[in-house]
Amino acid sequence: MAARIRKIRHDENTRLKIQAAQLINRLESHARGECEMSTTQVRAIEILLRKILPDLSDVKMDVDTKPITFNLNMGTPQESGDEEG
Repeated sequence: MAARIRKIRHDENTRLKIQAAQLINRLESHARGECEMSTTQVRAIEILLRKILPDLSDVKMDVDTKPITFNLNMGTPQESGDEEG
């Protein structure tokens, strides 16, 4: 295979996403029984993913609790003077 003329340079954030995806794929393969991993390997991946991915339990959702009003008209639609036909 020929070498690339223009090398692709990923920024740090992109490299972390790629690494996280590879770790997740490895864990999924282990969960499906496609590859064997020791407890230490699984724990190491868990620690690495905690460093790469945000922990959703630490995310605070700030939602305004303004009331929502719905207007529902159940009557028949009014006929206009313009009839298509």
